[in-house]
Amino acid sequence: MKTAQPSLWMGLMDATARPGMGLRERLCAALRDAMRNGMLSQGARLPATRVLAHDLALSRVTVEAAYAQLEAEGYVQRRTGHGSFVAVQASAAPVAAKRRSKAAPLVPQAVLSQRGQGMVNTGGCMEPLQLQAFAAGSPDLRAFPHTLWRQLTNKRLRHAPEALMRYGDPQGRADLREAIAQYLVSSRGVRCSAAQVLVLTSSQQALQLLATLLLDPGDRVWLEDPGYRGARTAFAASGAQLVPLPVDAQGLVPDFTLPAPKLIYLTPTHQYPTGGTLSLQRRMALVDYAQRQGCWIVEDDYDSEFLYDGRPTPSLQGLDDGGRVVYIGTFSKTLFPSLRMAYAVLPEALVQPMVTARSVYDGHVAQLAQAVTADFMAHGHFAAHLRLMRQLYRSRRDLLLDLIDRKLPWAQPLNSTGGLQISVTLPPGSEATLTRQAAERGIATPSLSALHSKPGAVDGWLLGFAALQPQEIEAGVTGLAQLKPR
Repeated sequence: MKTAQPSLWMGLMDATARPGMGLRERLCAALRDAMRNGMLSQGARLPATRVLAHDLALSRVTVEAAYAQLEAEGYVQRRTGHGSFVAVQASAAPVAAKRRSKAAPLVPQAVLSQRGQGMVNTGGCMEPLQLQAFAAGSPDLRAFPHTLWRQLTNKRLRHAPEALMRYGDPQGRADLREAIAQYLVSSRGVRCSAAQVLVLTSSQQALQLLATLLLDPGDRVWLEDPGYRGARTAFAASGAQLVPLPVDAQGLVPDFTLPAPKLIYLTPTHQYPTGGTLSLQRRMALVDYAQRQGCWIVEDDYDSEFLYDGRPTPSLQGLDDGGRVVYIGTFSKTLFPSLRMAYAVLPEALVQPMVTARSVYDGHVAQLAQAVTADFMAHGHFAAHLRLMRQLYRSRRDLLLDLIDRKLPWAQPLNSTGGLQISVTLPPGSEATLTRQAAERGIATPSLSALHSKPGAVDGWLLGFAALQPQEIEAGVTGLAQLKPR
């Protein structure tokens, strides 16, 4: 049975020491505190008196006297031939102790910083923990090549296990950064080298780091409206002034008559959540504006791998000659969410500041996960996996659209040329009622209105389909067809 380390008992004895207390009283006080705060739970076995006396450099007589005192108070039960055991629960102090306490201690209140309270007020960014129709944003984990991933993992562990257990480069492993750079150059038209790639645990971490490094309270940030809530959360928590701009079929509608922002956040390839693509004319205008005004553009390319109609538009970053665009991508959609891996392609001026800031936050992504992902990409498995998933997801999108058309006349799909979910609008004023009815049937219907700067501006849902098999999609839509819009 595990017991507390000698250094812990010494620390508790020092913490509970009072002027004039002898060694026996100090040991009794330390043990009482450990029992009251749950460090020693009811039934836990205490160290033998001989062992504890040796560890604390006390006489065995002193420890015996302390145990006897605690037994008399009701804290300890001693069993001949078996040892000494904790006799109380953390929440239930014995009568003798209660008599000494005239008033129950007050529960301390957390006083947060202004920035901390602002972060809490956003509500955070919570993702669904279980597969459910129609939770949005998850890939199909049942179709993932688990056997291949396990083989690559075992191979890495056989060849260099010790190296993978050490601390890693905060910027990311060189082999993974090289694989990411090659992939982005060839498939997304990103102009970069491995030296500009920063490996992170999530795209949300990238946004938090950028907000911390680039924004001061009151700085303006242009965002798409509707748009990704995680970006809104990150920038609002930094104290920035959010300036929502409308979107249409060609993406964000910029208004260059407004005061210049410090940062512009975009999902240009596949606007989240409406599905539009930022036109080339607007891309060029925004890049030129950013260079002239000295502001930053954050290009969140969260799911461009899954476009089903037409060819993917090259990245906005590829148009940038002035080093003003930060490109963000993630493996949560292309591989699996618990991999906890994303990346940012940074202008050269931001590389060292971002790497340093990242080292302050959490050091680095797990070395083994990086190494296996690098092998997965370098050996061609990543490209093959994407091709297969595009075919699979496209068939599921087509099925969902067909079922919506036939069974949900009150739901109107928006642009659905790609992605892992479909946005649908609902009759005005019906979202809350329909969502409640769907929840009663065990169906998740993520809110579209919550992604607008003014909740209730548009009633709708964001219906995820990629992780669902055809029969699950059909069952989900059949359930929705039973709802009654008011």
